[in-house]
Amino acid sequence: MAVAGLVLESLSGKTWCDAVDRWLIEKADKASLHSDQCIFRWLEPLLSQYELNGINRSVVDAITKKKRATGVKNGTVNRTLALLRSVLIRACVDWEWVDAIPKVRLLKEPDRRVRYLTHDEAFSLLHELPEHLSHMVAFSLATGLRKGNVIGLSWSQVDMLRRVAWIHPDQSKTRKAIVVPLNDDAMRVLMMQKGRHSTKVFSYGGEPVTVATTAAWYKALKRCGIDDFRWHDLRHTWASWHVQRGTPLHVLQELGGWQSSQMVRRYAHFSAGHLAAHAANLPVLIQSSSVF
Repeated sequence: MAVAGLVLESLSGKTWCDAVDRWLIEKADKASLHSDQCIFRWLEPLLSQYELNGINRSVVDAITKKKRATGVKNGTVNRTLALLRSVLIRACVDWEWVDAIPKVRLLKEPDRRVRYLTHDEAFSLLHELPEHLSHMVAFSLATGLRKGNVIGLSWSQVDMLRRVAWIHPDQSKTRKAIVVPLNDDAMRVLMMQKGRHSTKVFSYGGEPVTVATTAAWYKALKRCGIDDFRWHDLRHTWASWHVQRGTPLHVLQELGGWQSSQMVRRYAHFSAGHLAAHAANLPVLIQSSSVF
């Protein structure tokens, strides 16, 4: 019994910082680890003084209130709370550092509409951007690749003859390789990059591009009158255009490298072609305008 008591005393002494350190070691290969680290830095002054068994519902509620007070949207608050909850669950269930954890309730988030560009807006943005950013945006609209994959794309990942590029598993959000077919627009952009840099596809002033959302990006959006638009919305634009032109959702899922079909369901409302025949099943009630 004395030995068991010593073990329990040792476990109860585990702190939030201990849990974060172990989380970062075990999640070293996580695609969104950088985002986790940013959240941990924000949480550190609020939780660093706590042992895990001291983090109760009142502490969680205080963190929620503090994050909301920064003026961010509920989705941003929820990402902080979700990471906190994940660490606490791991500490309780997997590491057995604590016997119980508080319930972490996420805030309600409104269904966010898919933000995408019209063709006219896209042409206007491409015209207003500096050349190197314009090429990167055009490539994003042609391939649907995420910003990090476009910035990090190397010539070793491109086969111009086969008209294909690929994203390695360690560069993919799902940790699975993605094959990227290159359409005519993508090929034109690549041809314009040839000879500009020996290893990276996109460069500026002889150096690889490391940041895409610069002041020039935001100024171009403002000149075009495009509001509430992020770089990631270029991917939404690519997907929306695909569905509007008849690309089936299961094909879009494979093209975009999404792991679940739920991720592509958000674009389903852009295509009703497959429903038209069923909509015509109803009996005809109105033969002419004279009915009214």
